[in-house]
Amino acid sequence: MSFPIRTTVVALFALGVAGIGLAQNPKLYEENVSASDPLRATQAKELDEYIKLLIQDRARFRTLFHPDYRSVDAYERSKKAFRKRFLDSIGYPPPSLEINDKPTFTEIGVDDIGTYYRVQIPIVTGVHSEGIYIVPKNVKGRVPLIVSMHGGGGSPEVALFHGGANYHDMVRGGVKLGYAVYAPQHLFNAPGYPRDIRNQIDERLKAVGTSLTAVEIAKITRAIDVLIKRPEIDGNRIGMVGLSYGGYYALVTPAVDSRIKVSVSSCYFGVQEFRFDADPLGIPSDFRFMDRFSLLRDPDLAALICPRALMIQAGANDDAAHRDYGILLSPMVQDYYKRVGQPKNFVFDLFQGGHEFNDKSAWEFVKAHL
Repeated sequence: MSFPIRTTVVALFALGVAGIGLAQNPKLYEENVSASDPLRATQAKELDEYIKLLIQDRARFRTLFHPDYRSVDAYERSKKAFRKRFLDSIGYPPPSLEINDKPTFTEIGVDDIGTYYRVQIPIVTGVHSEGIYIVPKNVKGRVPLIVSMHGGGGSPEVALFHGGANYHDMVRGGVKLGYAVYAPQHLFNAPGYPRDIRNQIDERLKAVGTSLTAVEIAKITRAIDVLIKRPEIDGNRIGMVGLSYGGYYALVTPAVDSRIKVSVSSCYFGVQEFRFDADPLGIPSDFRFMDRFSLLRDPDLAALICPRALMIQAGANDDAAHRDYGILLSPMVQDYYKRVGQPKNFVFDLFQGGHEFNDKSAWEFVKAHL
């Protein structure tokens, strides 16, 4: 004999219900919903303390990075795994499909010190490094290349023309020394786009496997790929200077690209560490990549530049965020250089000034190392 499946299931369910006595309105254990409030508070406290432990614990860093100070070459080899961790954290290099565009150099002006070009250089699919490139007047033979990186809300034009504002001679100073200078444009604001377009773009890039930091580093490194092929450039003598946000890129770009032999990071070093201690969620999106405040703090990134030449500038009259942690953290960087036998390749310049580029010390340092 066979029964329809539906009839059989209903019958068995009825027997089960009767078996456990649900039809007789059983008494059930109840508790106030607020009973778990202390447990949730404990969870929040535990996680808060856990984050603090990860920030303070240097054991993970020492596991990842074992500096070999026996020689410069040994130290360079010992950085490889650590550099890879940094590149993985920011999603560098940014993915790209086929690049069909060619670099363009359009002359826009000539003056007593050089010839000015507006440049577009393809770096990834449909994305270009844009900026102003200056070749010194009456150039003979091959000359060094300087990348001059503007700060937040700025542009090559702000840093270059009409006195250069607080950038002073950060762009033209290199040209006056006889160097070719590339001043790239990075995204901070754009007509017709929201005020927070930078953070929006960064968050969207992170969702597809890279970051704005990675893309903007690529805007520099792949521009270097193109520029060193020009007949006036000596590809063995490359430097970088930057103020504020540009100082950030003057730190992270040479940490990635060892072709940059000398770098000046002005009015940036330690800024995000200072802000993170004051307000961890107040850090802009592009400074919040994986392990940023545990393994990849500013002194750790400087270790990836060492033993190449690095100057960190801080204005004595700048605000505390742009000054105090630079003073606090710079001895950690000095220690790397001393232990690898190149103490003169690192300088911390606490100059008498505000949030500005210190031309004199910067260009003397660059000249000495190029």
